[in-house]
Amino acid sequence: MIRIKSNAEVELIRESALLVSATLAELASILKPGISTLMLDKRAEEFISDNKAIPSFKNYRGYPFATCISVNDAVVHGFPNNKELREGDLVSIDVGVFKNGFHGDSAYTFGLLPIPEPHKLLMTVTRQSLLLGIEKAVSGNRVGDISFAIQDFTERKHNFGVVRELVGHGLGKQLHEDPQVPNYGKKGSGPKLKDNMVIAIEPMINMGTRDVIYDADGWTVRTKDGSFSAHYEHTICIKKGKADVLSSFNNIINAEKANQLLLSDY
Repeated sequence: MIRIKSNAEVELIRESALLVSATLAELASILKPGISTLMLDKRAEEFISDNKAIPSFKNYRGYPFATCISVNDAVVHGFPNNKELREGDLVSIDVGVFKNGFHGDSAYTFGLLPIPEPHKLLMTVTRQSLLLGIEKAVSGNRVGDISFAIQDFTERKHNFGVVRELVGHGLGKQLHEDPQVPNYGKKGSGPKLKDNMVIAIEPMINMGTRDVIYDADGWTVRTKDGSFSAHYEHTICIKKGKADVLSSFNNIINAEKANQLLLSDY
């Protein structure tokens, strides 16, 4: 069942979503070759706790970490580990927090310079597809309008692979609520979008085939052909005319600039 939020509930979700954004910015400030993803996960958990919140992902259905950190051919749900990051890595970090009874959720893909041009294009196209999906997230449209916008741009116009097995979702008091928000679909299909529905839109786009495989850990999802993948996510509230984006990339981009990571060109 899709639950419409009150204005007060939307503001509580915004608080959680902005804390996710702040957490991602904190990680961006220390992200560099030589650091391990396990160190990033530890810092994220400390930062979330310092801000009187709880990591949404830790212990969710048995997941053992505060963050999902997926490197290169890992699409999503990557386990943080002790392996040191290297120049040229694409690092997708997905974070959720639970504060004041509500979840926020956002993800961002970082590039450790130097990055090959095709991988830069993958990052650019994936993020642009998120923005195109958000443009369709308005009252009166349907979920399929969001899905089609993402698929049309990434798959049909750029020939990248749109992952089918994992999708966006509603969120609020629960981390995953109805409706599901696929990154592929038909215009005019799916549930109708209404004011104060809150959803997470999160394109997961592969440079090659859309097919994926799972690691032995049961969580980490990788591209079947070993190609790189990118992942961006915003928590948004459906409104008339224009969606209200509850998370933010602004402080993340500022941290990228200060830390000399790949600068966003969009």
